[in-house]
Amino acid sequence: MGFKMGIIGLPNVGKSTLFNALTKTAAAQAENYPFCTIDPNIGEVSVPDSRLNKIANIVNSAREIPTRMTFVDIAGLVKGASKGEGLGNQFLANIREVDSIAHVVRCFESSNVTHVEGRINPVEDAKIIEIELMLADLESLEKRLQNISRKVRSGDKDAMQQARLMEMAKEALNNGMPARSVAIDEADQKTWKMIGLLSAKPMLYVCNVNEENLVKGNAYTQSIAELATSQGNCFVIISASIEEEIAQLASTEAKFFLAELGITEPSLNRLIRLGYSLLQLQTFFTAGEKEAKAWTIKKGTSAPQAAGTIHGDFETGFIRAETISYEDYVSLGGEQAAKDAGKMRVEGKNYIVQDGDILHFLFNV
Repeated sequence: MGFKMGIIGLPNVGKSTLFNALTKTAAAQAENYPFCTIDPNIGEVSVPDSRLNKIANIVNSAREIPTRMTFVDIAGLVKGASKGEGLGNQFLANIREVDSIAHVVRCFESSNVTHVEGRINPVEDAKIIEIELMLADLESLEKRLQNISRKVRSGDKDAMQQARLMEMAKEALNNGMPARSVAIDEADQKTWKMIGLLSAKPMLYVCNVNEENLVKGNAYTQSIAELATSQGNCFVIISASIEEEIAQLASTEAKFFLAELGITEPSLNRLIRLGYSLLQLQTFFTAGEKEAKAWTIKKGTSAPQAAGTIHGDFETGFIRAETISYEDYVSLGGEQAAKDAGKMRVEGKNYIVQDGDILHFLFNV
């Protein structure tokens, strides 16, 4: 099951440097000129989760396999992208392919790095990107509403549902609000997702700062914090160049460097976890002597569906799930101790898997 987060922003805000740090490679160019990234770079990263190591130590697993997320480095958007400026159509198409957005905004000053707008104002930068996504959505909606109008007039129920949702989005966009601000009923969620509006995608702001502002931020990050709060979005402060440097260090050196900076873990860990949470994802675990493994599922996933992430046969032939909560597993010291204490539960097809569950599936094919 793959989940993609797109890294977007104006040119020269640190997107590719951030991507390099995330993937611990120099695969993406990070040059001081717009559009150095034409094709989107794609990289998978492990989701930091200390629980996996604790589980592996208890069961003495030979290896640990973390769950993963995919990040896509999308080239810089500019004002007018919705009308094709700066190869905008191509870049907007790349955004359509991701599940959520990490919007990088420049919160640092440097005479060595040019700004496409000739000034440093992260809130205005954020608004430029949001407006371009909204304008692209409006244009898309106009065309699609026209295309399905005949089906709507004929009483086609699916077309009527789509048209109703598109009109709701169009109204919000015309009022200057992104599509993600529209309240969608549970019954409409599947169709809403299929409409695939750019401004409907979950988004978080990534404030890229200089090293000296990494711990406490600055006036620029404060302005983004206020913007994010007003929109119901979240934000994280990072220094992309520092994170890229940390990513290339050995584990011991990295810990020493982090301590010098006054932080306990790379800021990228917080970004990855925020992205994971933004997509409404959670983790369950399987544990054995060969491997301890983390698995990604959507919140609200049933036990058979969770089993299906391991193998389709597990879902088809699902019988039951032997379940131990993470807290019980760790505090009691493993599966057998949890069984002896009556903390292993047998759950059926209607069980909704909880974050951190350690599961063993029984199935028949």
